[in-house]
Amino acid sequence: MERQDIASLILDRAQDRLLESLNQMTVEEANTMPKPLIKSVTWLVWHTARMIDLQISSLKGGSPLWTSKGWTDRFDLDLPDDTPDYKHSPQEAEKVKVEDKSLLTDYLSESIDLAKDYLDKIDPASLEEVIDRSYTPPVTRLTRLISIVDDADMHSGQAVYTRRLVLGK
Repeated sequence: MERQDIASLILDRAQDRLLESLNQMTVEEANTMPKPLIKSVTWLVWHTARMIDLQISSLKGGSPLWTSKGWTDRFDLDLPDDTPDYKHSPQEAEKVKVEDKSLLTDYLSESIDLAKDYLDKIDPASLEEVIDRSYTPPVTRLTRLISIVDDADMHSGQAVYTRRLVLGK
C-alpha cells in the first residue's frame, strides 16, 4: 500500500465521522456553537471541506472549487472569500450557518473527491519535492499532504465532540 492510499483511507474515515455527526443533528443543532470557543459542527464541516479544497487546488495549480464551482455563491456567507477561516473569532465562526445540511455534505464530498483524485494521480517521486520554503524546515509535498489529512482527521473528532455537547449525549 502506498502512502497516498493510506491518506485516502484516513480522509474516508474523517468524512464518515463528519457525516455521522451531521446526520444525527438537525440543521439548528449543527449550526449551534455550544461554547464561545467551540465551533459548530457546521463550521467544522465547512472549514474541513474548504481547507482541503484550497490546499489541494493549490497543489494542483488550479482554482479552488470554492470559487470555480460556485460554492461561495451557494453558501452566501457574510465573510470575505479570502477569510483565513482557521483564525475565525467566535463571532466570525457564528456567521457560518446553513439552511440545508446537503450544502455541507455536497461541498465536503466534492472536496474529498478532489483530494482523492489528486492522491490517486500523484507521482510518488514528487512527494519529497519542496513546495514551500517559507517554513523552517521547508515543507515538502508529503508534509503538506500529511497536514491536510491530519487537519481533516482532527476536525472530524471535534465534530463528534461538539455533537455530543449540543445533543447532551
